[in-house]
Amino acid sequence: MDINSSSVERAVAIFESGFNCSQSICATYGPRYGLDKETCLRIASPFGAGLGYQQEICGAVTGSCMVIGLKHGYSDAADALSKGTTYGLVGELVKQFKSRHGSIICRDLLGVDIATDEGLKKAREMNIFRTLCPRYVRDAAEILEEILKE
Repeated sequence: MDINSSSVERAVAIFESGFNCSQSICATYGPRYGLDKETCLRIASPFGAGLGYQQEICGAVTGSCMVIGLKHGYSDAADALSKGTTYGLVGELVKQFKSRHGSIICRDLLGVDIATDEGLKKAREMNIFRTLCPRYVRDAAEILEEILKE
């Protein structure tokens, strides 16, 4: 796999510095497509932990979707080509992430219900955010690198 490892490592480093999974992807790749890092951090902030601890779609996946939108998204409702390209690339991202991890759903990936106080406490005790999540950020970034080349 020919990927930009410095961007992948930057995404992981941003996550490990305290930002969420979605922010780490968006802030790494968004500036390539016209958004400054601070705007990326702000816009992606609600999407971490599967949409603000709701444990729905993994934030690394949603951050990657935002970046696909920045590169290929459409602003003209009649632009069927861009819409098709964007949706197709999101589908490819999801397919590849599921292939690696079996799911894109945060609660499945973590195996703990962080939407509850008890579950969040357990996740912190198990160090999940330092052991599992960096791998999901790394894998999402690697997949995104390949998709951005297309």
